[in-house]
Amino acid sequence: MAQAVAKVARRINSTVEEGKDSVDLSGCNLISFPDGVFKMLRSVTPNIHKITLANNELKALSSKFFSTFTHLRELDLQGNVLSKLPDELGVMEHLISINLSNNKFTIFPLGLTQVPSLQHINLEGNGIAELPLEKLSAMPALRCVDMRSNPLDKGSASVAQTSLSFELLTQ
Repeated sequence: MAQAVAKVARRINSTVEEGKDSVDLSGCNLISFPDGVFKMLRSVTPNIHKITLANNELKALSSKFFSTFTHLRELDLQGNVLSKLPDELGVMEHLISINLSNNKFTIFPLGLTQVPSLQHINLEGNGIAELPLEKLSAMPALRCVDMRSNPLDKGSASVAQTSLSFELLTQ
């Protein structure tokens, strides 16, 4: 536990001291985003454009996370145990790419469809059976949705063959 805390602190200090635009807290055994990190990054949050929280044990992200890091362009949450996202995700007006692969989603997180700048959504390796294709098609910047290794119903999977305004990966 103490080693994990020290690892997080070192990585955050490095971000602040070196003026980096990214935070990498992958593989830190996190079960939640530490409140202390918000305080440590307070002075540089507008400069943070990428956060990697891959391969942790995150069960949820708080609304505070999304209301704090409003300038994020990339968010990598792959390899956690997330099953939902807070509604505040919609305030992420700069987010271009989100990786939610290999989590525990059984329902497509509709908050993603409220992010107009989103170009890439990766939900590979979850348990999602249905897609909100109408809402996804209405997203102005969307280019690609990766739904491989999900138990998509036949209707959602066959739609991949039709003309969508974005690329839908299902196999």
